[in-house]
Amino acid sequence: MQLSIRHETLYRYSQAQAYTIEQLHLTPRAEPQQRVLSWHIATPGHCVSYSDAYGNLSHMLTINEAHDAVRIVVEGVVSTTSLTDGRLLGKNSLSPLVFTVATRLTEPTPMLAKIASTRLPATNAGTADLMDLAAHIFDAVEYRNGATDVFSTAGDAMTLGAGVCQDHAHIFLACCHAHGVPARYVSGYIDPGTTGHAASHAWVDVWAEDSDFSGWVSIDVTHNRLMTDAYCRLAIGRDYESAAPVRGVRRGGGHEVMSVEALIVPV
Repeated sequence: MQLSIRHETLYRYSQAQAYTIEQLHLTPRAEPQQRVLSWHIATPGHCVSYSDAYGNLSHMLTINEAHDAVRIVVEGVVSTTSLTDGRLLGKNSLSPLVFTVATRLTEPTPMLAKIASTRLPATNAGTADLMDLAAHIFDAVEYRNGATDVFSTAGDAMTLGAGVCQDHAHIFLACCHAHGVPARYVSGYIDPGTTGHAASHAWVDVWAEDSDFSGWVSIDVTHNRLMTDAYCRLAIGRDYESAAPVRGVRRGGGHEVMSVEALIVPV
């Protein structure tokens, strides 16, 4: 499949800012199941590319002059291929054990640890076990825009019983961490089709031990399914904070309003 992608992030400020710095994870990863046919990033200020600790192609954007808006636009075409049972192929540059460490957003609470103990085996969780966990989270946590924010933890969303894709991912990661199962956060895009969910998306990779496979399997908890060729992967990390498409700080007063538009169309 080929996905045509355009993603615009616009920040507007009620008064001029003196300085802005943003970390951008807005370039598709180089992986066996996806190939970038064309890609362009447009930003104000000074933008420098680099590879972060997780192997994500990233950019650091800095603006050192007065500004009352920041517009970031990426667009291009990515070719994706189907996966077998959600399995990711290719060389792993990092040990899976890197992704057994909980963060502030994915710390297992007693409630999440209990869910993990009832849904996952003591050792060697297979794809079927991991999909059972995803199905439980899918049923227990309603997808509801605005129910949480970027500071909400897995425990917050589980207690509330509502959240968005990043909350579904964080809950899944927290349950896996409670059992020592390697699992990582994925940010990217999805052809939304008729689902009605945002085209900018988050899901998880988890280490599966099947009879015929040992490695990463990619699961979309929000849609309760394995990753398909309708997905484009931007970044991986331990949680939202390490893989967010855009994240940064500014110096200046006033109020900020952010708007995001993402359009993903199969071509």
